[in-house]
Amino acid sequence: MAVGQDDVEIRKPRTDKRDYRRIVLRNSLEALLISDPDTDKCAASMNVSVGSFSDPAGLEGLAHFLEHMLFYASEKYPLEDSYSKYIAEHGGSTNAFTASEHTNYYFDITTDSFEEALDRFAQFFIKPLMSADATIREIKAVDSENQKNLLSDSWRMHQLQKHVSLEGHPYHKFSTGNWDTLAVQPKAKGLDTRDELIKFYDANYSANLMHLVVYSKESLDKIHRLVEDKFQEIRNMDRSCFHFPGQPCGSAHLQILVRAVPIKQGHKLRIVWPITPSIHHYKEAPCRYLSHLIGHEGEGSLFYVLKTLGWATGLFAGEGDWTSEYSFFDVVIELTDAGHEHMQNIVGLLFRYINLLQKSGACKWIFDELSAVSETTFHYQDKIPPSDYVVNIASNMQIYPPKDWLVGSSLPSHFCPETIEKILNELSPNKVRIFWESKKFEGHTDMVEPWYGTAYSVEKINDSVIQEWILSAPNEDLDLPAPNIFIPTDLSLKESQDKAKFPVLLRTSSFSRLWYKPDTMFSSPKAFVRIYFNCPYSSSSPEAEVLTDIFTRLLMDYLNEYAYYAQVAGLYYSIHHTDHGFQVTLVGYNHKLRILLETVIQKIAEFKVKPDRFSVVKELVTKEYQNFKFQQPYQQAMYYCSLILQDQTWPWMEELEVLPHLEAEDLAKFAPMMLSRALLECYIAGNIESNEAGSMIKHIEDVFFNGSNPICQPLFPSQHLTNRIVKLDRGNSYVYSKHGLNSNDENSCLVHYIQVHQDNFQMNVKLQLFALIAKQAAFHQLRSVEQLGYITVLMQRNDSGIRGLQFIIQSSVKGPKCIDTRVESFLKMFESKLYEITSEQFKSNVNALIDMKLEKHKNLREESGFYWREISDGTFKFDRREAEAAALRQLTQEELIDFFNEYVKIGAPQKKTLSVRVYGSLHASEYTSENCESAEPTIIHIDDIFCFRRSQPLYGSFKGGFGQMKL
Repeated sequence: MAVGQDDVEIRKPRTDKRDYRRIVLRNSLEALLISDPDTDKCAASMNVSVGSFSDPAGLEGLAHFLEHMLFYASEKYPLEDSYSKYIAEHGGSTNAFTASEHTNYYFDITTDSFEEALDRFAQFFIKPLMSADATIREIKAVDSENQKNLLSDSWRMHQLQKHVSLEGHPYHKFSTGNWDTLAVQPKAKGLDTRDELIKFYDANYSANLMHLVVYSKESLDKIHRLVEDKFQEIRNMDRSCFHFPGQPCGSAHLQILVRAVPIKQGHKLRIVWPITPSIHHYKEAPCRYLSHLIGHEGEGSLFYVLKTLGWATGLFAGEGDWTSEYSFFDVVIELTDAGHEHMQNIVGLLFRYINLLQKSGACKWIFDELSAVSETTFHYQDKIPPSDYVVNIASNMQIYPPKDWLVGSSLPSHFCPETIEKILNELSPNKVRIFWESKKFEGHTDMVEPWYGTAYSVEKINDSVIQEWILSAPNEDLDLPAPNIFIPTDLSLKESQDKAKFPVLLRTSSFSRLWYKPDTMFSSPKAFVRIYFNCPYSSSSPEAEVLTDIFTRLLMDYLNEYAYYAQVAGLYYSIHHTDHGFQVTLVGYNHKLRILLETVIQKIAEFKVKPDRFSVVKELVTKEYQNFKFQQPYQQAMYYCSLILQDQTWPWMEELEVLPHLEAEDLAKFAPMMLSRALLECYIAGNIESNEAGSMIKHIEDVFFNGSNPICQPLFPSQHLTNRIVKLDRGNSYVYSKHGLNSNDENSCLVHYIQVHQDNFQMNVKLQLFALIAKQAAFHQLRSVEQLGYITVLMQRNDSGIRGLQFIIQSSVKGPKCIDTRVESFLKMFESKLYEITSEQFKSNVNALIDMKLEKHKNLREESGFYWREISDGTFKFDRREAEAAALRQLTQEELIDFFNEYVKIGAPQKKTLSVRVYGSLHASEYTSENCESAEPTIIHIDDIFCFRRSQPLYGSFKGGFGQMKL
């Protein structure tokens, strides 16, 4: 029996057809039930109001460690990892995260399997088992998770901000945990970590501190009975919420300039103020108002001025870390080399802009505009995956009254100048904390942050110093934004005569091809437009590749102050460099989309190189290339894998080598040549009529291809672009080994890739079904049991229609060669498991995969991404999901076993593997010894990627012009 259900009206979007009900169980667990008869997936999220701030002293990371441990087993389901296995095999996913004051657990799954999944999930909070053996193993997983973060600037700088605060405040703590805090130190104090873990769980995991959201296709009454049945056994100890009054920063932590040395190239300035938490005024939204103005990028804004001076390439403003007791307002500025030399001027300009806002007072028209945009965003929000939706709401339940659980703080509705001005006045010189990051500080610091080893120094700065910075800042025209012309006012839905289920080829010429798909699913006033400029000259050399990249970034740079208004109003655009040219994408409200599209097209057609902006973008691109070596080892290994497999791709080292020699004149000569031959591949979908879509493309053709002196000519037949993938030889195992690019990174990585076939429905589903069945078993064996590393995954791989499997494992405990043998041992072990699968289990797995395939697209962007993949790969199998579901229904268990025996198992006759091994500093000696070993006859070591690529046959390309199109 529930204590009660509430008839409180929960505010929801006008377009939302789902039903909601709040209930409170007799154990004081508060739950929100969501009924969505149209859903293909069910989901649940439990938010527990206990986080890392509750970690006992000397057991840093205990709350996070407990989050890991609850996944292992329970009294009712004692088989280790059976919860995750059940979720994975029934088409679902599961995860959790630990924040400072709460921990969130969640999953989604196919509708038929929801009830049992929910029962398994509930056991986390009723009677979990935490065996001694699992405890030791999972400490290693937490340690591995921390290892991967040690060289990440975002983790390092966040911890540094926490470190420079009051030691007695929980904000100061280290929250992830590692081997030292969870094993070594407790043992030295005579503590048993498992006992402490159970003690922490028993003391804190109380039903009255939990908020549950359950999302199902059943009726509210049925969900209600289900929740009562599954969750009423959770103990209620009537615990009060963790509460730590007081501010994390004392006077010693304010008016400071902290210089810090990052891992990556680049300079960053973080200006931070402690402020009154805006959660207390969420309807007045003071931080939303201030971040809108301080973070604006239109003409007259702070960012516009810094960009014009050549000092900044990015700016973010908004509320950062916060609880109900404290909050920080952050302004984060990405600096150029020149900007780094003018740090004081930049801080001066920021304070000058704050002074401008203080003089102007809070403007009602700006608040009303923000409120109107937020209102439209809320009522016309896209559906998102149920797992994301339940997490968002469960997190809100801890903070907001029930009527605002769906809204949160997304709807500023009450204009209160006093509240805005109160927060604005808190952004003062006497409370500021400035964190300044640059490699240039190497050797000039005198302190080290203990958890991540970040070198830093602290200097006190007083009011008079900052006043000097304000006075000496350049006298630039700072201003408030103009009224936003992009706010949509026509949100009506077009009456489309065309109810096409799949995209249709609406028009075709020697210049372009237009695929069109009206909105038949979402009833939303939004559209998606993508124009892919296929330009053969864009990828003809490393220089061409880099110049095309700079070209697209300059276009975005030129358009920024104009198009930023569109972004604020919910109309997004991007211009991206691609493998064979560049693509323009617009997505958002359709009302004013064409105005933005035509402006973007005009900018491309009239492109001129501005030397000052070229220098800024070149510097940015150079740093990005230089920072490649600081990527995680698994990212490096995946990059090498792609470089080996994808023909006609240039390595980043060659691109970095040519960069210093490229000048503005090179781009001025290159851009017209790049555009001189092009084919436009276009896709338009959503709330747009077919004649309007056709006229958009006709306009673009007129701009580029027509007229007395056209910018573009059609492609020659020989120029149609292809995607060619290297075909590995049957029966061979290829190995490519490299030292990790960052000598300070201890982690190694293996990507073990098994190439299988070229796109074919029957083969695809065998591969996908095998991956579904083996995925969780691989994770359990290689991560949970063997503890090779936190990043351990088995997944499918698809390179332009060439399908395969890949194991990705990053480890500091074992070297890549050893991990390779563990992968092979797993495949041997799994062979027997595959034979042991019962016909019921096989059928259940097949049905789960069919459900996953036929899951409806949630929104226009997701649907467009699916169809665009078919167009860009050249496969054009728009009915892929239905066709593969049909192939699955015909698949037998014997055929799956035959597939495994033929392509995947050790020694399979058709097997083709590629192992990419990246050796971290801990395993560097193994790299040397591996290279000295005599090769086995079936193992081929790749020494030179490009010699290897030239020597191998290639798969045929699906992509390649009109002649090859199969429609």
